[in-house]
Amino acid sequence: MAKPPAYELSDAEKRDLTQLIQQGKPLPEKYRFILFEDKREVELVWNGKTRDVCTTVLPFQSLEHIDEPRTETKIQEDLFDSRGRQQKGWTNKLIWGDNKLILSSLKSGALRRQIEDAGGLKLIYIDPPFDVGADFSMDIEIGGETFHKEANLLEQIAYRDTWGRGADSFISMIYERLILMRDLLHPDGSIYVHCDWRVTGYMRLALDEVFGKDNIRNELIWTFTGPGSPGMAQFNRKHNTIYWYSRSKDNWIFNDKSIRVAHDEKTTDNFKGGLAGSGFRSGTYDLPEGKIPESWWEMAIAQRFPIDGIKRVGYPTEKPWALIERILKTSSNENDLVADFFSGGGVVAAVAEKLGRKWIATDLGKFGIHTTRKRLIGVQRELKAAEKNFRAFEVLNLGRYERQAYLNVSGRLTGSQKAEALATKEREFRELILRAYKAEPLQGESFFHGKNAGRLVVVGPINLPVGRLFVEEVITECRKRGASRADVLAFEFEMGLFPAALEEAKSKGIDLTPKYIPADVFDKRAVDRGQVVFHDISFVEAAVRHAKGKSAKDKLTITIELTDFSVYYSQGAAEAAIAAMKEGKSEVVCEQGQLIKISKDKNGVITRDVLTKEWTDWVDYWAVDFDYEQRKEIIKVPKGMGLEGSLPGVDPVQGELTDFEDRWTGGYIFENEWQSFRTRQNRKLELTTVAHTYQMPGRYKVAVKVIDIFGNDTMTLVPVTVG
Repeated sequence: MAKPPAYELSDAEKRDLTQLIQQGKPLPEKYRFILFEDKREVELVWNGKTRDVCTTVLPFQSLEHIDEPRTETKIQEDLFDSRGRQQKGWTNKLIWGDNKLILSSLKSGALRRQIEDAGGLKLIYIDPPFDVGADFSMDIEIGGETFHKEANLLEQIAYRDTWGRGADSFISMIYERLILMRDLLHPDGSIYVHCDWRVTGYMRLALDEVFGKDNIRNELIWTFTGPGSPGMAQFNRKHNTIYWYSRSKDNWIFNDKSIRVAHDEKTTDNFKGGLAGSGFRSGTYDLPEGKIPESWWEMAIAQRFPIDGIKRVGYPTEKPWALIERILKTSSNENDLVADFFSGGGVVAAVAEKLGRKWIATDLGKFGIHTTRKRLIGVQRELKAAEKNFRAFEVLNLGRYERQAYLNVSGRLTGSQKAEALATKEREFRELILRAYKAEPLQGESFFHGKNAGRLVVVGPINLPVGRLFVEEVITECRKRGASRADVLAFEFEMGLFPAALEEAKSKGIDLTPKYIPADVFDKRAVDRGQVVFHDISFVEAAVRHAKGKSAKDKLTITIELTDFSVYYSQGAAEAAIAAMKEGKSEVVCEQGQLIKISKDKNGVITRDVLTKEWTDWVDYWAVDFDYEQRKEIIKVPKGMGLEGSLPGVDPVQGELTDFEDRWTGGYIFENEWQSFRTRQNRKLELTTVAHTYQMPGRYKVAVKVIDIFGNDTMTLVPVTVG
C-alpha cells in the first residue's frame, strides 16, 4: 500500500500558525500530527501533561525502631543483640510523607542500595485515593460517640493537589508517581493498581503509557455485595477494578500453585465420567490440584479475622485481607520485597509480614502511620507467640520537603515569575500568621519574621512539618543575634521532635516555645476579631518507680508509670454547630483539649456533655525506650552536601548514586522496647510498664512517647539513676 503524501501547509496556514506561536497561544489540535511525528495511536492527554518527574533526593530520618524482643536467638546467630532485637539484615520501612518525594529518594538515594541488596522491589500494590470523600478524614470512637476528625492542613493541601482540578489533577498526580514506581521496580516485578468506576478509564491509559500496553497481565474485577442507597435509579455499584502490569513483557512472577482454588463439584464429576467432547479421559489426563482463579474475584468487603481481635481496623479505604493475600502470593515469593505507597491502614504491610515478605509502606497521614504501627506490632506479637520469624520495622520520614511541592504556583509561569509568585505567597502567608499571633513584623530580617512581648517569632513553612533541622537553624540564628527567647509557629511538628529539641535549645541558653498554628488563621473575621488561639504542644508526664527489693538486681530495676497527658486541640466551633443543628440531633466538637457532645432536644434545649472525662481518654498508645541515647540517628547524605541538600536523580540502571556518607543528625532513634495501646476490640490501656533491669549502674534517659486518639505523638525524657 502506497504511503500517503505528506501534508503541505498553505501560505495562509503558515502565517496563522506563526502568529499563534508568537502570541503564545495553543495550536489547533489537527496540526499536532501534521507538524510532529507521533506514532502513538491512542494516549491520555490533560492540561499540563509532562513526562518530567521529581528528581529530588532527600535523606530518610529514622524516628523509631520497633521490634518485639525474641527470647531465643541462638539459631539466628548474629542477627540479634543480647536483648533479642534485630540488629542486622533488612529492616522493614514505614515512611511518613509525600510519596512523590519518597519515591524519588528511594529511586536515586542511599536506600536504593538496600533495596537492591534485598533482591530488588518485586511487587507494588497501590490503592490511590479514587474516593474523593475518604482521603484523610477519620471517625474516632470515644465514650460511645463518634468524632469526625478533619484532615490536617498538610492533608488538605494533598487533597487539593489530587482533586483541585478534578480529573486533570488526579491523573497528573498518579502519572508522575507511576513513572517513579516503574523505575524502582525489579525487571521481573509487577504492579497492581486498585481503582473504581471514577478513574478506571484514565488509569488504564496512564498504565498503558507508563508500562506499555503489551505488559498488562490482567484486568481483575473484585466483586462484593451489599445494600444500595434508598431510591437508587441505577444499578448498584458493587465492584472495583485492579490492573496488573508487569515491568517486562517477557518475565514476571506468577505462582499459580499458591493461589489455586478447589474445582467445583460439576467439574470433578465430569472428569470422573470422562470429559465429553474434550478428547481427554480420566485415564490419560490428570486433573490439576485446583484451578487458577478467573479474573473476577468475589470476596466480602468486610471480612473479619483474629489479629488483635480483628484484621480490619476500621480504616475507610481498607481492603479485605484475602484480596491482598492472593495478590502477594501470586506475584511475590517468600523474602521478596513488596511495597504499598498509599498505605492507609497498613493491610498490605501486615499481610506481607505474615507471608514472610519484606515490605515498604508509605502514607502522608499521621493517623494512617499510627494505625499501621499498631497493626504491625500486633502481627509481631502474634508471630512471636507462634514462634515464627518476623522482622523489625522502623518509622522514617524525609529530612526536608521542597516548598514548590505544596505551594500552589502556576505551572504556566516562567522560572523568575514562579520564584516571584512563590515569594509573594510566602510573604502573605507569614503576614497573616503574624497578625493572628499579634506579633510585630520585623523589617529587613532574613530569618525571624516578628516579635511578640520581647520574644522573636519565626513562622515554619506551610508545606512541611517543622523538624530538627529547622529548630537547629532557629537556635543558631538566636545565638548570632544574642537573643535568648523565641517562639516557633507551625501547623505540624515532626514526630518525636520534642522535648529533645527543647532541651538542646535550653543547653545553649535559648528559651524555645513551639506553638501550633490553628486552621482559624484562614478565617479573616476570626483574625480581625483577635479570636485565633495558638495552642501549646501536648504535655506528657511520667514517673520512675524503683524496685523495692535490696538485691543487686532490684537496684538496677525500674518501671515507668504514665501519670498525665494534656492536649490543646480545637476542631469545630460549638456556636456554629449549635446554629446549624436540627432539633433532636447531636454533634461532637473538640474545644481546648476536650471532646464535647452538643445535643439539641425537640424543644431546642442545648446540652453539652464532655466525653474526655479523664486524661487517659486522650491516650491511644504509649511506648517507652529505657535507654534513649544508646542509638544515634545516622543518615546518609551525598558527600559534601548539607542535610537539606538535594541532587538530580540518577537512574541506577544508567549510573548509581553511591557517593554517600554517614552523618549524625544530632538526635537519637526511639527504640520501642515496651508499648501499650488500644484496639477496636480491647480498649484497655496499661499505665505502668513491665519491670526493666539495666545491665550496669549509672545514669540513663528514658524516653516516653504518647500518641493521642488523633494519631499525633508527643515525647518526653525522664532521667533515671540506678545502682
